[in-house]
Amino acid sequence: MPDKLGFLFIGDIIGHPGRRALRRCLPRLREKYSPDFIVANAENAAGGVGITEEVGTELLGLVDILTSGNHVWDKKEALPYLDREPRLLRPANYPSPNPGKGSYILESTRGWKAGVLNLQGRVFMEPLDCPFRVADGEVAKLRAVTPIIVVDFHAEATSEKQALGWHLDGKVSAVIGTHTHVPTADERILPRGTAYITDVGMVGGYHSVIGIRPEQAVARFLTARPQRFEPEKEGLVFSSVYIEVDTATGRALSVRRETIIEESVD
Repeated sequence: MPDKLGFLFIGDIIGHPGRRALRRCLPRLREKYSPDFIVANAENAAGGVGITEEVGTELLGLVDILTSGNHVWDKKEALPYLDREPRLLRPANYPSPNPGKGSYILESTRGWKAGVLNLQGRVFMEPLDCPFRVADGEVAKLRAVTPIIVVDFHAEATSEKQALGWHLDGKVSAVIGTHTHVPTADERILPRGTAYITDVGMVGGYHSVIGIRPEQAVARFLTARPQRFEPEKEGLVFSSVYIEVDTATGRALSVRRETIIEESVD
């Protein structure tokens, strides 16, 4: 039997309701799996959009590393924090003058090293550097240290996400899609050993439209006018995937969706 380690990857955390859901649900999955590494996307963790140092510090007391995406820049106080905190990643394919880094090497209590890489898609999003070519260079650097690599691909288009999964099959342990907040049912291991899911989903208010109050989302569609969006507080959804990886090869051994839903929360 191969030596193996486990990753718990948690979907986009939406504001205070998402942070509450994280505190409430994470202990259950820690007890179930005893993961070696816990990764969470936190680009919407402060007020439903962006991140602050206070929120980042809170989350890093619960998980090992935070990934992000296009909203990581939405609160100005995040910019110096990105330079100070290497465990808060921003997509690696943003131009180099931006603060922060797009990858990081974690080390488990058992001594295993694992790379985490954050990328952002270009279809229906900002015209950044090509995530496929940036991935090639970043993965090569990480593989010089460890074959165990997990990629957060923060992207809109399912086709772009699937294409990156195939592009990196056999080169990384997992490609996990984020950004749309709606979990997909296509988790699998690709032929060369890379675990894949198009979108892991979100952590936040269950009775919502992708984490925000439904009446505000409906008003935006009915009027086509800008609306103030607030995170929905009612109910709870915690979306994640758990991945087991062969420590010698970096190949994924299993991938499983783990979703917790509570219709009402005291």
